[in-house]
Amino acid sequence: MSKRIKLRTLLFGGVMTLLFLVLIGRIYYVQVIDRDTYYAMAKNRWAAAETLTAKRGTITDRNGNVLAMDTIAYNVSVNPRLIDNLGIAEEVIKGLSESLGIPESAAREVVTAKNDEGVYFAHRELRNGGLQIEKALADKLAEFREELKTELIDKKLGADTGIMITETLKRYYPRKTLASQLVGYVSLDREKMTGVEAYFNDRLTGVDGFFRYEKDGARVQLAKGEVEFQQALDGSDITLTIDNEIQDYVEEAMREIVKKYQPKSATAIAADPNTGEILAMANMPEYDPNEYWKSPYENMYNHAVGSLYEPGSTFKIATLAAAVEEGLFNPEEDYKSGSYRVPGDTVVIRDHNLDGWGTISFLKGLKLSSNVAFIKLGLERLGAERLRDYFTRFGFGQKTGIELTNEATGSIRFQYNSEIAAASFGQGVAVTAIQQVAAVAAVANGGKLMEPHIIKSITDPNTKTTKVTEPKMVRRVISEQTSRQVGEYLEQVVSDQEIGTGKNAYIEGYRVAGKTGTAQKFINGKYSKEKFMVSFIGYAPVDNPKIVLYIAVDEPNSPNVGGGTVAAPAFREIVLKSLRKMGVAPNWVPHEDSETKEVKVKVPDMKDANISKAKAQLKAKAIPFEIVGNGGTVVAQIPAAGSLVHPTQRLYLITEQLDKIPVPDLTGVSLRDALELSSLIGAKLVTEGSGFVISQKVEEKNGERIIRVKLSPPIGSEDYVPPDPNDTDDSAGTDSGEGEGGDGSGDSAGSGGDDPPDTASGTPETIDIQHVGEN
Repeated sequence: MSKRIKLRTLLFGGVMTLLFLVLIGRIYYVQVIDRDTYYAMAKNRWAAAETLTAKRGTITDRNGNVLAMDTIAYNVSVNPRLIDNLGIAEEVIKGLSESLGIPESAAREVVTAKNDEGVYFAHRELRNGGLQIEKALADKLAEFREELKTELIDKKLGADTGIMITETLKRYYPRKTLASQLVGYVSLDREKMTGVEAYFNDRLTGVDGFFRYEKDGARVQLAKGEVEFQQALDGSDITLTIDNEIQDYVEEAMREIVKKYQPKSATAIAADPNTGEILAMANMPEYDPNEYWKSPYENMYNHAVGSLYEPGSTFKIATLAAAVEEGLFNPEEDYKSGSYRVPGDTVVIRDHNLDGWGTISFLKGLKLSSNVAFIKLGLERLGAERLRDYFTRFGFGQKTGIELTNEATGSIRFQYNSEIAAASFGQGVAVTAIQQVAAVAAVANGGKLMEPHIIKSITDPNTKTTKVTEPKMVRRVISEQTSRQVGEYLEQVVSDQEIGTGKNAYIEGYRVAGKTGTAQKFINGKYSKEKFMVSFIGYAPVDNPKIVLYIAVDEPNSPNVGGGTVAAPAFREIVLKSLRKMGVAPNWVPHEDSETKEVKVKVPDMKDANISKAKAQLKAKAIPFEIVGNGGTVVAQIPAAGSLVHPTQRLYLITEQLDKIPVPDLTGVSLRDALELSSLIGAKLVTEGSGFVISQKVEEKNGERIIRVKLSPPIGSEDYVPPDPNDTDDSAGTDSGEGEGGDGSGDSAGSGGDDPPDTASGTPETIDIQHVGEN
């Protein structure tokens, strides 16, 4: 027995020794030989990391108004495995549906998601209705989650509901549809984008940072643990060249076109011809980039740079400029209009008035938009080589270089005489809207082809540096003298109210140059007789251009309407508002016996309106105004509501009691309005001359305020007397208010003709530009 015990003891001892040696060996291997591997595994278990999300750059207009920005949003995800284990799938599905407003089927698809082996996933994002949701929805879901959490705790099932709400950043477009195709959008997953968002994605996108540290089992940071930190680098901020107010004017006019003519699409571009800066770029139909998924892709397409079409007669401007530059255009020279047989071909090209107008001058041919006149200038006089060279120099058939995606190149058919003849008046030519704007801007600005651009500046918030886009001249196309001459010819296309095809673009008080376009669409190998692209392009003022505007309307609902009917009135409205907004004074005011009826605008009723509301409404209508006093509500106004006044006349908004009102600037107002305004504020008006106020002085005598004003007949009349630059008054305590010129002063030019009546019954409340001869 004793021997057996000893053997068992030895055996047990041997086994224990062997095991101890194996353990020692393993410890040695782990601690010495393979220590780095296990140390790395331990560090990984200790380590914790947080991502510091970089903010995408902001996009603003030229005045700092935000068009695109990052804002806080929330993502929703679930743990299907945990939810199934807890047996609360139906509750979660119903709660997600009611809280987020999504179908139960969409919630069920995520909550019950399994892999290929039939095992529930541990984490799934609710991509349909649960990505980048607003705080209100997140709060509603969080409330449901808390209720569900309480139920689980009561049932002793734990506190984890399997519903996760994480904070993130969302792209937000505060102006909604404004310039939507230009600015573009970024998809919820940030994988798809358009417009400026796409073109400058690398600059707008920042670099995420991180914070790495070591923790204990309770996830508390170790006091002496390693820490690694990398600051997030936010994306660059981009300032566009567009002006949100001019963009508003353009889009408002375009909506009216869509409402009236129901076209397939419509496009407009406004630009500064001297710098190439784009002031507005709009397309219809429009869409809201905040909810891009609700609109078809066609609504998001920027036709202004990506669509090619035959321009029609607006293209004649290039042929005209080339002929004038080469000394081949004599406005008084006669030719036979009606039809033209192309040399060496059987093709006969006719004017839009098939029988023509008989023998007329080339200038009259321009006013009437005669195709035959331009065939003679292009094919016969300039010839193929020179004509094509000018088209190339004007930038057709090549990209402009504007900072937007999908810019098209265009082309010109120029092999046969019939093609050269057609190209001279805009047929057989494929161009983009931005090419048209750049070319006509060159005609307007003295002959310089400027590279159009949409970026004003780019600011890096990390280095605090700003890169400003400088105007870039591509080449000189025509001389300054030719530019002036062509401008004067194109002005007559608009100003001639009898035969000018552009007469509906006429703006009383401003010199406007322009050209209409009505082009048959080339469909299935032939030109349609029912579908047209109608357009108008022009600029103003002719002697010092501030804006060039192009409007193109694709397939209006009537084949009998042209660019002069559809696009020219919208051009007039946009340019008039824009010039007033820029503070551009009218070039002249017509005499009472002028054959052209004066354009008038109706004064809206601002009485009792809140000042901020009144300002917004008047800015939207581009009505120059001045706030008189420091009150918060309009107590009176001059001129009276309903009056028909010249577009440049200021509206005075009185905001205080009479004895507290300072003397406003009366420059440019009529004698009647000056009398009414001075009477309203309890001051005595002393006048010298007649017509409109050109200067004023304020005096106080025996406690009474005296306003001495000098008046002069309208600018442009024979009796007009310019103001004395030394005749100023520094004591007229005027509250500058907010005028439309951006400097708080408003426009100061007076109204032409007789003083308007106090009321105009039957006229609409909104601005109504009246014009004689509109089709």
